[in-house]
Amino acid sequence: MCANLHSIQNERIVSQSSDAQSKTKSVCLEVFISPESDFFDGHFPAFKLFPAVAQIYLVDRFAKKYLGLEGFAKEIKRVKFPSPVMPGATVLLSLEQDLLSGTLSFSLCDSVQKDKVYSSGTAVL
Repeated sequence: MCANLHSIQNERIVSQSSDAQSKTKSVCLEVFISPESDFFDGHFPAFKLFPAVAQIYLVDRFAKKYLGLEGFAKEIKRVKFPSPVMPGATVLLSLEQDLLSGTLSFSLCDSVQKDKVYSSGTAVL
């Protein structure tokens, strides 16, 4: 069975690290948000936006793929969505897993205007 990737694929690793001493793993990915993604279907017809649930989906999908996480977060704390993600945006997704605290911090920002944050938060694993 083929997984539905929602027309979001071909991500590029910007950086990746693992620190055995501090027990952290991190990855930063550049991701193109295709205007063809089915996440835009009906959200909203006259003014398309990449939904918050889709942003959390990216966190989950790429944390599993690059950090080896299993399952889904028990809770997401301090999640914020300060700016809308438009079709055709190229974003940077930063993920940092803290193995000691059992958390995953994330941020999604614009790949050019890095101070433009689309979402951020902390997941309890």
